[in-house]
This record gives sequence, C-alpha cells and structure tokens, in this order.
Amino acid sequence: MIIGVGVDLVDLSRFENSIEKNPGLIEKIFHMDERDAATRTLAGRFAAKEALIKVFGDSKQMRWHDVRVSKDELGKPFIELFDSTAAYAESRGIKNLHLSISHDGNSAIAFLVAEGGA
Repeated sequence: MIIGVGVDLVDLSRFENSIEKNPGLIEKIFHMDERDAATRTLAGRFAAKEALIKVFGDSKQMRWHDVRVSKDELGKPFIELFDSTAAYAESRGIKNLHLSISHDGNSAIAFLVAEGGA
C-alpha cells in the first residue's frame, strides 16, 4: 500500500551558490557519511530529503542528520532513516522507501515512494 509520494527538483547553480555563501550548510543538512560527495551528488541527496518532507507532509518530524542517502553496489540510490525520524516514519506505517534520483543539465530531481503494510 502506498502511504505517500514526494518529489523535489533542485537547481544546481542555486544549490552551489547557497553552499558557497554558507559552507556550514553541508554540516547542517548532510549526515557525516554523505558529505564527501561532489556538489552535484549532494544536490540530488538534498532533493531526496526534501521529497521525504513531502511524504511526511511537513518538516517538523524530520531531522536532517537522521536521514542518509547512499547508493548500493550497483549505483541504485536508497534512503535510510535513523532515530526520531525513523520512529516517526514507523508511526505513520511506513515500511519501505523507494528512491530514484536523476540529474540533467542544471537540475537534480528525486522521487520517493513510501510503502506500508497491506
């Protein structure tokens, strides 16, 4: 059963400018395991986290560092939730999250589907 869907589009130039103006954003937004990626990859990961906020309906229950976006051995992106963010997702009945991230030109997009039990 689909519990929620979220999508977010990030303009890469705007994202890069934000990081240049405030380098502390990287530490604020990204889990320590995510931070060493290229800016283009970080933009896609940011889009994934914003898509999660849309799945939840608001940002009150999401903590940036409780969310980690990675790739498996084949390069498929996935999203992991920890601590209070994971507990909130579980309270909403979310069992699985399916993530797709794509880059084209000056944009990064993430699409997230939250799946629950039947």
